[in-house]
Amino acid sequence: MTRGPFDILIKPLLTEKITGMQESTNTVAFIVRSDVNRIEVRRAVEVALKVKVKSVNIMMVRGKPKRQGRFLGKRPDWKKALVTLHEGEKLALYESA
Repeated sequence: MTRGPFDILIKPLLTEKITGMQESTNTVAFIVRSDVNRIEVRRAVEVALKVKVKSVNIMMVRGKPKRQGRFLGKRPDWKKALVTLHEGEKLALYESA
């Protein structure tokens, strides 16, 4: 079964640290499906957002343990992809009005 680019990329990740990385090293971040690899992420970003990708780094983020009274639970695990774009490439997704 083939997955489309919008099945792989769940949503962009916007934090202060990633905003600084985007300005200094032209790197953007996405929350992606937990069963994809860096080749699939590269193709999905290039097809969906029409930019040239230089490199992709992927990491699993473990969910934190949480409590509600005496009940112990856990937030879900998720996967983060850091995508470095070629020089001169920009995403309108991260641009402000």
